[in-house]
Amino acid sequence: MKIDAHQHFWLLARGDYGWLTPDLPAVYRDFMPEDLAPLLATAGIEGTILVQAAPTAAETEYLLSLAEQTSFIKGVVGWVDFAATDAPAQIEALSTHPAFVGLRPMIQDISNPLWMTETALTPAFEAVRRHDLTFDALTLPVHLGPLRQLLERHSQMRVVIDHASKPLIRDGVIAGWAEDMAALASDTSAWCKLSGLVTEAETDWTVDDLRPYVDHLLDKFGPSRLIWGSDWPVCTLASSYQRWLDATDELLIALSETERNAVLGGNAALAYNLRG
Repeated sequence: MKIDAHQHFWLLARGDYGWLTPDLPAVYRDFMPEDLAPLLATAGIEGTILVQAAPTAAETEYLLSLAEQTSFIKGVVGWVDFAATDAPAQIEALSTHPAFVGLRPMIQDISNPLWMTETALTPAFEAVRRHDLTFDALTLPVHLGPLRQLLERHSQMRVVIDHASKPLIRDGVIAGWAEDMAALASDTSAWCKLSGLVTEAETDWTVDDLRPYVDHLLDKFGPSRLIWGSDWPVCTLASSYQRWLDATDELLIALSETERNAVLGGNAALAYNLRG
């Protein structure tokens, strides 16, 4: 099964998307399953992982309701306030929903880059592992050192690094990010999402702009630990769905069919413990 392991839906009227403003006209509208379905059909993608876009429990419940109504949604990554005293109980309750597969605090928007290492959050991280869920790390390059500390502390927790931790492609910077990602690849069992790269590049990006970063990820994580995602509709700020998929085909051209199938679906099924 081909799986898009990172996509979003939102209704502006819900009012809990603080980052989503009229300054982003390409995405400042509703995006719903009926908008994505034809793109998936054209691409031959059978399933998706629906990922939270607002730091609210209400949005997570909304996404789970969409999963109940939408056959192509194979899993939902939601949100819980990890610092709340009842976070473990909230995580346990969410884990009973058959579509709920993981959690994603919006680390990139938290001012303290060491936030994830605070011991007060330990009960929440332990609950993620205990209930066999996956932790999506929405990080920037500055967070990679703390993320490595976190994963050393919770080595049994399944972890996926979103958007390759958003390297500075637009500025042509690879140093620092490359070494930190190599350390995470060698010292932890984390997977890494091949997603979100086009919005980190110049607006007139080319495949060659992305290639050094993708080649590094392939070299360090290997095709068995990379997971493809569209980041739709955020990707439309820089690319159509199909253009990113075509770019992916070009970037992965050296892989065998088995390796490509892993990146384009098989690894997501493992990382999110999808059943059926």
